[in-house]
Amino acid sequence: MATERPSARAGSGGTPPKNARRRSRELAMQGLYQWLLSGEDAGAIEAHVAASTPGYEKADRDYFKALLHGALEAAVELDEAIAPHLDRKTIELSPVEHAVLLLGAFELLRMPEVPYRVVINEAVELAKTFGGTDGYKYVNGVLDRVATRLRPVETGGRA
Repeated sequence: MATERPSARAGSGGTPPKNARRRSRELAMQGLYQWLLSGEDAGAIEAHVAASTPGYEKADRDYFKALLHGALEAAVELDEAIAPHLDRKTIELSPVEHAVLLLGAFELLRMPEVPYRVVINEAVELAKTFGGTDGYKYVNGVLDRVATRLRPVETGGRA
């Protein structure tokens, strides 16, 4: 699998163009959000996202499925990976921030072919788009610390 490069900025607004992987991450984050609120199973969430989300056809469907199912299956392990870097319990996080952190932690843990900087950048963009005003700063700080722990060679083992 080819490594992914951060998207070049396009347009005067500085908004990166959406590629198939970014769309997959958006859909997976929305699915994780739905799961956090409803507790539905992965198959039902996937079917709902596929049937009701405009732009689904523009996503890398295999990547979306890998992210959604993988993050849901590993949710306990992912929460354990992010919990030491939080200033509150995961249950106290906003569902958007929690979903973005689960997704980012999953990519850091299980998708080493995606550079950690890409994972963090994509998570920050999701938090900016869907989260609260400064939620992206929190997501950035937490995932940076998670990356240092999960990918010490790639991050240079900085503390």
